Amino acid sequence: MPRTSPADGLRFAFGTLTALPVKVTKWDREAARAGMLGAPLAGLVAGLCAAALGSALMALGAGPLLAATATVATPAALTRGLHLDGLADTADGLGCAKPADQALRIMKQSDVGPFGVITLLFTLLAQVAVLFQLYEASW
Repeated sequence: MPRTSPADGLRFAFGTLTALPVKVTKWDREAARAGMLGAPLAGLVAGLCAAALGSALMALGAGPLLAATATVATPAALTRGLHLDGLADTADGLGCAKPADQALRIMKQSDVGPFGVITLLFTLLAQVAVLFQLYEASW
């Protein structure tokens, strides 16, 4: 069996953690391990894309609120909302005030409960507010 190359790991990271069109060629434990080592690079690319879009919008004369909103939306779109979904699940599980086994069941459900919605709302609003201030101050 051939060993997993660094390229296999990067393809795994980008193919599973982003919406970028990457063909994953290996789907085994070794490729997953290598992919998790490449995960920060996938995050860096998503962040750079977000910064580039926000900067481009500011350079084109868009206001800081639109640039901030686009900057926050970009990694959410590029990661298919992976981290936002996990945040909502965690908030639902912690907010339900149920025993651990019931909280885990709630976290595994595919729907988003009220604690998840509220957490996402305030998290995204806070991110947009901070970026709005940064864009407004730096441009």
